[in-house]
Amino acid sequence: MAELQTLARPYAKAVFQLARDSGSLKEWSARLAAIAAAVQVPETAALIGHPRVTRQMLSDALAQSLGGSIGTEGQGLARLLAENGRLKLAPQIAEQFEALRAEAESRVDVEITSASEVHDAQRSALGAAIGQRLHRQVAIEWKTDESLIAGAVVRAGDLVIDGSVSGELARMKSALAG
Repeated sequence: MAELQTLARPYAKAVFQLARDSGSLKEWSARLAAIAAAVQVPETAALIGHPRVTRQMLSDALAQSLGGSIGTEGQGLARLLAENGRLKLAPQIAEQFEALRAEAESRVDVEITSASEVHDAQRSALGAAIGQRLHRQVAIEWKTDESLIAGAVVRAGDLVIDGSVSGELARMKSALAG
């Protein structure tokens, strides 16, 4: 997995620079998502690396299946990836592009899992507090998990804040056992 991330990085950076310079970050997000989705379709995934399917055949099939939805630039990228035998990297390229875009836009995706449903006023207050702490705009995905007993777990990239009762119980158990 780490190898795929490493191979995808130069493509993601190049596409990001192109998108940033042309002011088309949103459009490139959609293009990359479409290419990534296309290569993950089981029928297409089976063709990637198949000995009887040439890179040109794969490139043509992918361009035809995506049609004009990704524009000529997106088709050019898909063709480049196919010709270089790198189509399987499309999901990682899209993921890394989104990380670069979020950084450039001072935005972070946050997942908050709470033990029970959170009211709108609390959601707004918590979202504002997290945004202020991280110095970024936050896009929050709310989830509910009753196994937390009470409290919430906040995930923002590598940052995890576990304020749940079940997390505290686990920490106490670990401290007593160790």
